[in-house]
Amino acid sequence: MSTLLKGILDKLFNTNQIHKHAESEIKSISQEEVEALVEARLREHAATIEQAVEDKVNSAVQSKDQEDYSLTQKQIDFALSLIEKTKEFQLAVDPATLTVKDLNKLIAYNKFRNKGILVNLTKKGVLRKNS
Repeated sequence: MSTLLKGILDKLFNTNQIHKHAESEIKSISQEEVEALVEARLREHAATIEQAVEDKVNSAVQSKDQEDYSLTQKQIDFALSLIEKTKEFQLAVDPATLTVKDLNKLIAYNKFRNKGILVNLTKKGVLRKNS
């Protein structure tokens, strides 16, 4: 029994010595090293945020460009027929330069008969009043 007790006590004392030895081996980090690490992490974080913002701006610009796509020939013919129905206005630009946005406005005019839509298209230079 005493050898068993002695073995347990030896293990207890040896683990304390190991912990004391491990504590003495812990390196201390200087204030300058900590500041350098923090500064590096902040720069990484700022670069990540900047990249995310740049990606959002680029995707917003691309989505705006997608709204101004040119029309197909069938869409151009439809837009011209909608303009003919107005009787007060005529096309002021080349039909090939019409955009999806312009076509949507013409469709909205023919649906709701809102003269403001035609005025806006006139201001944009797409339409002009008949003489």
